Amino acid sequence: MADSWVNSAERIGADLHLELTGPGGRRAALIRALREAVRSGRLAPGTRLPPYRSLAADLGVARNTVADAYAELVAEGWLTARQGSGTRVAMGVPPMPFRQWGSAEPPRPAARVPRKAPPRARGPRHDLRQGTPDASAFPRTAWLASYRRALQQAPNEVFGPGDPAGRAELREALTEYLARARGVRTEPGRIVICSGFAHALRLLFGGGVLRGPLAVEAYGLGFHREVLAAAGVRTVPLPLDEHGARVDRLGRERAVLLTPAHQFPTGGPLHPARRAAVIDWARARGGLVLEDDYDGEFRYDRKPVGAVQGLDPEHVIHIGSVSKSLSPAVRLGWMVLPERYVGAALAAKGEREAWASVLDQLCLADFVASGAYDRHVRRMRQRYRGRRDRLVAALAAHAPHIEVTGVAAGLHAVLRLPPGTEASTVKAAVWQGVSLDGLAVFRHPATDMAAGDGLVVGYATASEHAYGPALEALCRALPPP
Repeated sequence: MADSWVNSAERIGADLHLELTGPGGRRAALIRALREAVRSGRLAPGTRLPPYRSLAADLGVARNTVADAYAELVAEGWLTARQGSGTRVAMGVPPMPFRQWGSAEPPRPAARVPRKAPPRARGPRHDLRQGTPDASAFPRTAWLASYRRALQQAPNEVFGPGDPAGRAELREALTEYLARARGVRTEPGRIVICSGFAHALRLLFGGGVLRGPLAVEAYGLGFHREVLAAAGVRTVPLPLDEHGARVDRLGRERAVLLTPAHQFPTGGPLHPARRAAVIDWARARGGLVLEDDYDGEFRYDRKPVGAVQGLDPEHVIHIGSVSKSLSPAVRLGWMVLPERYVGAALAAKGEREAWASVLDQLCLADFVASGAYDRHVRRMRQRYRGRRDRLVAALAAHAPHIEVTGVAAGLHAVLRLPPGTEASTVKAAVWQGVSLDGLAVFRHPATDMAAGDGLVVGYATASEHAYGPALEALCRALPPP
């Protein structure tokens, strides 16, 4: 029995969908279809077309029919053909605007013009925004090695539907790492993989696992408050001081969301007495502590601060991700849950894993288990400490009247400004080409607490070669004494 076109050895090259309709035979229909695909933009300039025999086999036409159609379109200027390069869409053919698709008369191709470089996106020259690691420092070689090992060792069932809890390999690797590095007490069955902190909030509150009201720190990420508001959760702000959140102000809320390792954005860990106090509150009220392990790995001038979860695993949900330690492009995070919430969290995710790539999970599992993650974190800790020291030194030299706070850990610093100067300083920074945030944008709209004027300056985002000029531009934008 003859092989079908699916199995045919004649089928080589890329797929190309064409419909041969209309008068004039197969050759004329093929010419019309190719012309329409080019002018509509489906075939972009420079696209390589399938070889004659491959397209002929796909369309069920003679090879000479395809060759004649290609030759005519080359002669008309729609296509180009070079020895060794195949047949391609000509560079000078402008695609037709979407709203004109289907017009009766095809335009003739325009004369060839030199190809121009795409315009560069306009934006600030100096990026000192908080919350993003140095993209140029991503450990490409080590990550690729882990990916290769993960693929080579992956069982066949990996390529089927995923487990909503996440791959066992990653949950096991995280159990060991979090216990060792963060003092978390858990087991693989209590870890649920997600795509990051915001996804965890959506699952817990949007998925009906938890309900509000939720106490939050008076200063924090507005994006997280928006996620909670979209889930119908009312947030109640807690004041902050030099020891972190005022957990003594907790009342009838069902849960509290804290950044105890390094308060965002003001800086500093939650005081040990307050860590114990919030656990006592959760036990007495039957409440819950949501621990955002923000910047937990990056500490410079202090001893490691363990996770609050280690004090009482049944009253704390510990949430982490690799968005700061590796990259926000690696959409992987985790929830370490009390046993009573695991089933509800999995039900909120659904039966099919739709958020975190299974292959990325296997890669991260290998990356952690092989020690590559520890090595990367230590290397970046040294790099970011150097960045922080350069920021402090630049301010001491050029703006000694500006106080710098929150620099014992994390990826950003808070520059304290004279009262009433925050808005004008942010505007001055824009004029200097510097992108950063004022402290006020992180303030909860319902709080009566005011942390004063300040700038939140990220020292991790800029690449090494761009960091020096960014600091110079920042100093030029600061108000005089």
